[in-house]
Amino acid sequence: MTEAAVHRSLPPRASSGPAETRRALLAAAGAVFAERGFREATVRDICDRAGANVAAVNYHFGDKERLYLEVLRQAMAEMNARYPFDGGLPRGAPAEVRLHAFVHSLLSRLFDNGEHAWLGRLMAREMIDPSNALEVMMTDRIRPMAEHLGEIIRELLPAAVDEDTVWLTGFSIVSQCLFYNHCRSVVSRLRTDLPLDHSAVERLADHITSLSLRGIRGLAKTPLSRRVSRTKPFGAVARRR
Repeated sequence: MTEAAVHRSLPPRASSGPAETRRALLAAAGAVFAERGFREATVRDICDRAGANVAAVNYHFGDKERLYLEVLRQAMAEMNARYPFDGGLPRGAPAEVRLHAFVHSLLSRLFDNGEHAWLGRLMAREMIDPSNALEVMMTDRIRPMAEHLGEIIRELLPAAVDEDTVWLTGFSIVSQCLFYNHCRSVVSRLRTDLPLDHSAVERLADHITSLSLRGIRGLAKTPLSRRVSRTKPFGAVARRR
């Protein structure tokens, strides 16, 4: 029997039940992965923090990579339940209101100070240094989120708008939200009176939504011929290379 098979066959530390050990491993792993990243985090670090023996990860999850994926899936599922991107609004709600709900949801996730406060840091690491889990998260969470935002933007822009503009607009909106999380240490030094925590979500959501709507309306007023003359679609650039 291989070492990995032996580990998988061993039960976790007897002082706690399997369900409690599994929950402790997920909580500890989220914090450790956020602090050190997937590659630098070790199974021993995670098990030490969870108060479990080193065989527990293999027993409950199989290996570190599957533990990491489960950490991401569970945390994002709970965030989706707590802060749905549609804000609980019906699909027939005005696009402006639905855009505010989307921005508010994303900021709430980034500034959540509860059990999964580490998720924003972990996702930031995943964007910079992606692991194999990113492809799964793209399918399960990120692409559906982007498509939801795209639907809202299409309602706000003229029907003839090109897809590049829709995607760039979506990227710009999300980037504004991410800025306040990723650059929190800089912003807090530039403006010491601006709290960057959950108490700031409403104010930031209002500001980002208002600014984004003004930009979208500006695009809508600019004739398509003028915008196309200044820029080329991504496909055209790719074809020249």
